[in-house]
Amino acid sequence: MPKLPRIPSVLAIKALKRAGYFEYHCSGSHIQLRHVSDKTKRVTIPFHRKDLSPKTLKSIIDQAGLTVEEFIKLLK
Repeated sequence: MPKLPRIPSVLAIKALKRAGYFEYHCSGSHIQLRHVSDKTKRVTIPFHRKDLSPKTLKSIIDQAGLTVEEFIKLLK
């Protein structure tokens, strides 16, 4: 498994949008995304002006139902 990069939340949101997610709800400093075809898939991303830690990024990837390799491909 490749090492997770430290990326800003904006890049994580763009990658998930490429995977078929859309912005559903924004509450405070967190954004919720839902999948276009499967409405039960929901991902919550903290939208702060700093990089996401690898542990938080791993949690986001798990919520999205992706593998680390798939997510890294979506970043490119």
